[in-house]
Amino acid sequence: MQISDVFHAAAGVVNRGATALITSPRWGRIVGRGLTEIRYTGRRSGRTVALPVGYRRRGSDILIGVAMPDGKTWWRNFTGAGAPLTILLGGTERPGHAVATRDERGRVTVTVRLDT
Repeated sequence: MQISDVFHAAAGVVNRGATALITSPRWGRIVGRGLTEIRYTGRRSGRTVALPVGYRRRGSDILIGVAMPDGKTWWRNFTGAGAPLTILLGGTERPGHAVATRDERGRVTVTVRLDT
């Protein structure tokens, strides 16, 4: 088994645990202040993907920072003109449009604008 296989298996376990906390009636309000779940359709696979992510708000925008972006691929679904997604906020799924940008330091941020 390769290290990348171990990493992906561990990430799956962590993601399932984070999603359980986010959607928990008991812990969701607390955890949901900085973690949420996004759902989107993969541009190549066409499959629906659910992923827990950290976020923060800036005005009406929701910013999702991508840690170690070169080792991840999910954010690439939102490059260029971006793509639609659904984000769980306050226990409610909200549709929006996300665009990924990379700054001069290589940091990636996915900016979500909620549909009105």
